[in-house]
Amino acid sequence: MTINQHPRPLIDIGLNLADKRFKGEVHAVLERARDAGVGTCILTATSESTCHEVIDLCERYAEEFPNMLHCTAGVHPHDAKHWHKTSASVIRDLASHKVVVAIGETGLDFNRDFSPRPEQELAFEAQLELASELQLPVFLHERDAHKRQLEILHCYRDHLVDAVLHCFSGDKKALFNYLDLDLHIGITGWICDERRGQDLQQMVNNIPLDRLMLETDAPYLTPRTLRPKPKSSRNEPAYLPWVLDSVAEFRDESAEVIAHATSTTSRQFFRLHS
Repeated sequence: MTINQHPRPLIDIGLNLADKRFKGEVHAVLERARDAGVGTCILTATSESTCHEVIDLCERYAEEFPNMLHCTAGVHPHDAKHWHKTSASVIRDLASHKVVVAIGETGLDFNRDFSPRPEQELAFEAQLELASELQLPVFLHERDAHKRQLEILHCYRDHLVDAVLHCFSGDKKALFNYLDLDLHIGITGWICDERRGQDLQQMVNNIPLDRLMLETDAPYLTPRTLRPKPKSSRNEPAYLPWVLDSVAEFRDESAEVIAHATSTTSRQFFRLHS
């Protein structure tokens, strides 16, 4: 059975495959993903160095896993302190690779403040300008910075082709504000968490189906509904069906409908070709 014939074809829009926890196991991880019906993965770049790494991974495994791997190019707010005067030029050149389908992961993170806030905003705005120039969608991060991120996005939204708020875990006000900006929303294994995910479980049915996308954010956020419980705490794309099933449960819709809808939406968003 090919991926296109799989009863629940899925796209994982957020996979940190360059993470050291996948070292030496990339091939096996991709095989398990493919066997689980995950036909496409968007690899997340978080710094200039990981941009090179995810592009290399896409190209290295292209022959054995055709059309499966694509990636972003950008700098995460945690790494914004390393943004320099030539960073925009570097990201622009990297984005010219055919495997790059979005700018990011970029945004604001006022929860941990690993980079000073003014430097986060500088890097964020520079990447929004770049996405506008290149007409590429944006892969967004936001934590405890909803008000400021929304203000900045308002200034650029008319010039952006598309943007997705990845790994959404905010409140209902934030959700509706982002939807009012015509953003897409990425849902992770957070929704599978009976403790931290209760608010998201109650809100997920407010996301229009054509604005919803699924992701693992692996190796993070392993679904707590996963059975049997794996020996390793490392998440991987093969576990995306557990995210799908939780989304289906809390939206009171069939998993098949959501699988096909989110895959269609993701293909359109990232301009992917079958």
